[in-house]
Amino acid sequence: MKKLFLMLLGFALAVQGLFAADTPSPVKYVFLFIGDGLSLPQRMMTEDYRQIVEGKGLLINSLETQGFSTTFAANQLITDSAASGTAIACGSKTNVGWLGLDAQGNRLESVAAVAKKNGRKVGILSSVSLDHATPAAFYAHNASRGNTYDIALEIFDSGFDLFAGGGFLNADGKNVADAKGNIFDIAKEKGWVVSRTKEEFNNLKPTDKPVLAITPRFSDGFSIPYSIDMNDDDLTLADFTAKAIELLDNDNGFFIMVEGGKIDWMCHANDAATTIHEVIGFDDAVKVAYDFAQKHPDETLIVITGDHETGGLTLGFSGTGYQSYLDRLQHQNISLINFQPIYRKVKDNKEASFDDVKPLVTQYFGLKFDGDDNDNMKLTEYEVGKLKEGFKRSRGEGDYSAAENKSILYGGYDPFLITLLHVLNNKAGIAWTSFAHTAMPVATSAYGKNAEIFGNMSDNTDISKRLKMMVTKLK
Repeated sequence: MKKLFLMLLGFALAVQGLFAADTPSPVKYVFLFIGDGLSLPQRMMTEDYRQIVEGKGLLINSLETQGFSTTFAANQLITDSAASGTAIACGSKTNVGWLGLDAQGNRLESVAAVAKKNGRKVGILSSVSLDHATPAAFYAHNASRGNTYDIALEIFDSGFDLFAGGGFLNADGKNVADAKGNIFDIAKEKGWVVSRTKEEFNNLKPTDKPVLAITPRFSDGFSIPYSIDMNDDDLTLADFTAKAIELLDNDNGFFIMVEGGKIDWMCHANDAATTIHEVIGFDDAVKVAYDFAQKHPDETLIVITGDHETGGLTLGFSGTGYQSYLDRLQHQNISLINFQPIYRKVKDNKEASFDDVKPLVTQYFGLKFDGDDNDNMKLTEYEVGKLKEGFKRSRGEGDYSAAENKSILYGGYDPFLITLLHVLNNKAGIAWTSFAHTAMPVATSAYGKNAEIFGNMSDNTDISKRLKMMVTKLK
């Protein structure tokens, strides 16, 4: 019954989407922005935080056309980035973990491929590795998103003009029986322009050769560093978007897909502050396209969506009642990922105690153990107790060992680190229900030519179906 309901819902939404408007005319410049893990709670949390701290909101929330998209996969209600990416890219439901194939295993054609077939230049950008699920959905065809080396090789068969952002999870083809060599070496052998430093990136100019432009500094998973951790030598997602426009602008137009992939990762970790900075970085990239659209108002379409929600983020916490204090999150100045090795030095020191952790908690997260009781960042006795318990469990002390409890309470992350994030998040008036994806719809926004057809309640497959009509040959 559940499967039938989902099938009927998907069909109804698809019909609604297809007949919501007359066939739209082609658009010369088409941008598709995908925030991985980005749904309405992440957008509103960042909106409210930014209004309080910076006095301005998100561009993506200010656009006139706003709608919602369902995200379910062919074989289950809660999707992953491969199935949802394929739906957005190709316009067809598929099974969790599958890329560029329908639920029966037939190859699908993405909107990027349609754009290229119609003479447009194509760019695929992501803050995570380019063989990751969402970017791969636009060029690869594989029944397992884990086959990252084989997926990366499909880049060279795509015919696309630009791949930029993160690197590759298995560039050397390690443990792949028929590996053909290093991905970067293959690119150079095939005549691609390869950029791996900031200087090389800045010197990139429009060319007839395909371009592979990689972040000069990797964070976890061969990705662009988290926005909260960036320094002046790093390249942002906005930088890559601006360079894509520079390299791809031409008389036949272009299609550019930009993924903010690390929103999802920090929602998995329940790291609200880092999530906020990732959403802001994503919004900054959209602003680059928006500024371009101002110069080409009748020739540009920008669509912004998410592939799914992650973390079950709730804007509300029982401990703060009806109040929220999102500005308290500004005291966190480091991502969970970058804080891990700092904390590990204490954790792994057998002579260390909880007192040795306290200065780190204050330095990097702004939480205080002493001082004025009216200071809203001072920890309560209850909160200190939670942190102490998390520290003990982190060090393997006590009788806490049940794997299922670790999964439910900490999602496989370090108990102390998750407890620390939850304490800070709760002080801000927000909470999480999961360390995984949820099935709630995502917000879909649009700006520019034909934007109005994205302003309804539809399915994620409708995004591709509508965009494919707009990347046909220009008249």
